Amino acid sequence: MTLKTLIVDDEALARSRLRTLLRDCQSPAAEVVAEAAQGAEALQHLENMALDLVLLDVHMPGVDGIEVARALRDRPDAPAVVFVTAHAAHAVTAFDLDAVDYLTKPVRAERLQQALQKAERFLKERRALQANALSESVLIQDRGRAERVPLSEVLYLKSEYKYLTVRTASRSHILDGSLNEFEERYPGRFLRVHRNALVARSAIRALEKYDDGEDAEGWALRLDAIPEPVAVSRRQLAAVREVLKEPR
Repeated sequence: MTLKTLIVDDEALARSRLRTLLRDCQSPAAEVVAEAAQGAEALQHLENMALDLVLLDVHMPGVDGIEVARALRDRPDAPAVVFVTAHAAHAVTAFDLDAVDYLTKPVRAERLQQALQKAERFLKERRALQANALSESVLIQDRGRAERVPLSEVLYLKSEYKYLTVRTASRSHILDGSLNEFEERYPGRFLRVHRNALVARSAIRALEKYDDGEDAEGWALRLDAIPEPVAVSRRQLAAVREVLKEPR
């Protein structure tokens, strides 16, 4: 893995030294694709190119390194951030902003190589998690349009005729599939509450008496984020009550 790297420092000599040190780093190697002398310039680079790593000074005129890291914090595609600074006082703040390492100047080659290895591990672990999250989704196809709905957003699935209704907080989707498949594949995520319904365990809010017009002694679940109840069969009532006892 070669890390596409942005060096951000207001001192030209500091940028030059980092570039020289990076040439000797291997496993992983780093390729400097851009430099910036201030935070605002760095943010422009970050908007316009795909980067793996930012070597980031803290004290710079205008937008400083802390502000740059804060702007990157919630971006799912953000590069790994390694602070490189003459000041050790900001280390706690840096790690609160999810920096993978914090180097103090003058930077030693061995220490920089360690930081690159940490950045590589961070990126590989994040990409593995993102790939896993993508696989944990339902592919909805409707009128020539395909959409992936993350399983984490599914509140319940109901079997109706030959199709499943897949309910999220914002809308309902129609899926060609079976409840048994979801129940067997994701037993820790979904709970059978009726012969025709699975609900997300994490979405269960309350169990209450429910008169659906056919059974005045019926029960239903209230789920987070949606108004409609989901009927619970008498056969599944004990299992639902056990799940409600579990800590959330």
